Amino acid sequence: MKFKKMSEEILSNMGGVDNITHVEHCATRLRIHYRNKQVIDEEAIKKIENVVGIVSKTGQLQVIIGPSVHEAYKDFMDVSQFDTKQLNSQSDKQLPESGDEKKNFLYYVNKFGNFSAAIFMPVVPALIVGGLILAIKNLLVNYFNVPMESGTALLMTAIFSAGFSFLPVYLGYTTAKRLKIEPIMGAFLGCLLVSQNISGATDLDFLGISIPNIDYNGSILPVIMGVFVMYYVDRVLEKGIPETIKYFLKPLLTMIIVVPIVLIILGPLGTRLSVYAGSAVMFLMDTIGGIALPFLSALYPYMVMLGFDKALSPVGFAAIESLGYDPVYVVMGFISNLCIGGTALAVATSMKDRGKKGMTYSFAFTALCGVTEPAFYGALITRPKVLIGTAAGAVSAGLVAGIFGLKSYVMGFCPGLLTALFFVAPDGTAGNMILAGIVVLVAVVVSFTVTKIVIAKTETFEVVEKKETPVENI
Repeated sequence: MKFKKMSEEILSNMGGVDNITHVEHCATRLRIHYRNKQVIDEEAIKKIENVVGIVSKTGQLQVIIGPSVHEAYKDFMDVSQFDTKQLNSQSDKQLPESGDEKKNFLYYVNKFGNFSAAIFMPVVPALIVGGLILAIKNLLVNYFNVPMESGTALLMTAIFSAGFSFLPVYLGYTTAKRLKIEPIMGAFLGCLLVSQNISGATDLDFLGISIPNIDYNGSILPVIMGVFVMYYVDRVLEKGIPETIKYFLKPLLTMIIVVPIVLIILGPLGTRLSVYAGSAVMFLMDTIGGIALPFLSALYPYMVMLGFDKALSPVGFAAIESLGYDPVYVVMGFISNLCIGGTALAVATSMKDRGKKGMTYSFAFTALCGVTEPAFYGALITRPKVLIGTAAGAVSAGLVAGIFGLKSYVMGFCPGLLTALFFVAPDGTAGNMILAGIVVLVAVVVSFTVTKIVIAKTETFEVVEKKETPVENI
């Protein structure tokens, strides 16, 4: 257990397991939801070994670990025994809820972002693998004469479909888990939606009420809204069914109630909302795309810092579902991550200390591959002036991408050099991929060059390098 000591110290400074309501992780952060903020010692957590930094949000403390966060998550769950204690104790009554957070607009944005992260981040590995496999298959079919009907192509298509076509199953599971109802029931609802007897089927009805013909493969909103209905149905049935028959009767009644509501009302509504979202994205890019994308790309690092990026992810999914490509969400993340990598490279080349130099190089390459938190918190945020280089690169590359219309044909997270195949067009044309290559060059070269100029012109860089400035003093 590499992170055992770190986990013990985090748990102690979080106020113990009784102050924790939920634990999850994303690509780099351990996300710990709490009851009472007043018993948490954030300053002590910042100083724990292997902790790169923290982000304090509404009802949640995000502990930045880096690419090893999955291992840290397992160790923290083993040390805290959170799942077991959550099921076997009355910890909900042991600590009062914290009431020191104002329920303003930012509060609700944070809540939405936290919820989106909880349901989408566990699905990320499947989406990344599925997307890359599809891109590789398109390359093989279009440029290496691999027949579309060959076993290789069919197998790769099946892997892609397992990642994307069954997305309602994964989201049903993660949404139910986040709402603290039986996760398998959420997955059960997702399986129903993608089954061949429902998805795309015609002439369906329930008790004489017509069920619209909708293809649910790869959809996101119908199953999420369906699981929310399931949550409230579950609460009612939990109180109303005797314990002796609850195990059998509650899931049966839940599905009998929820399924018609989803198929008749929520399915068509969610699909229509996805179409509207796709149309809104296209309108934005057609009217002010050349301005919007540079602006969003420059803001993206701070969206990640505050967790707003996850709140925007449904827009990317909706665009892929309705348009077949995403011109905003993945693109702005791609540009931003490359610029942070370019800035970190410039910082590394300017360092004198070999140990810090090597560590910052590793942060830079990790950022170029799509994971930016180690570079942003470990090398850049303590040197705020170098972020001018990041912004300059993002604006420059964003202008190129916005004006010429860069598109991602796969919805994914952590976009970077390793996921550049997301930009391979399904029809085999090379224009979009060439444009992505140009955007890479502009983002990295401009951010690196401007950062070097900033470092050369400022006298504080060497001081900052020798004496790290605390984030709260910047």
